[in-house]
Amino acid sequence: MQTQQWPVFQLVSCLLILSQLVYFSYADVGTAAQYSPPYLPTACYGDDQTQFPSSNLFAAAGDGIWDNGASCGRQYLVRCISASQPGTCVEDQTIQVKIVDYAPTAQSPPSTQSTTIVLSETAFGGITNIAVNSINIEFQQV
Repeated sequence: MQTQQWPVFQLVSCLLILSQLVYFSYADVGTAAQYSPPYLPTACYGDDQTQFPSSNLFAAAGDGIWDNGASCGRQYLVRCISASQPGTCVEDQTIQVKIVDYAPTAQSPPSTQSTTIVLSETAFGGITNIAVNSINIEFQQV
């Protein structure tokens, strides 16, 4: 009887490990730019000042995640993974941003067009070491 329990234990252990690997690799990859003030009005909340988190970690959604406005208020974990210039990314730094705008209609133009997400100056500076127009990111909705 004990010989039959051991393979079940191994199978359960393997499934547990695999489930953790799938969980950690759930993020998407895209690009990010930054935009500067003025941030108002926004496509999501108009002129409402309370839309911005006190941390100033917010973003405008690009076409890929806009979802016809359903992305308003969504939170994303964002991490810089690479850029055209070595040393751009702050290593192992992840930020959480709130979507408050639609990038193509944002009051202030982004540093690069057609990116996945456009980060506020504070958010962009939180994951980069040097000034660049765009970065490659890993992002995940929370």
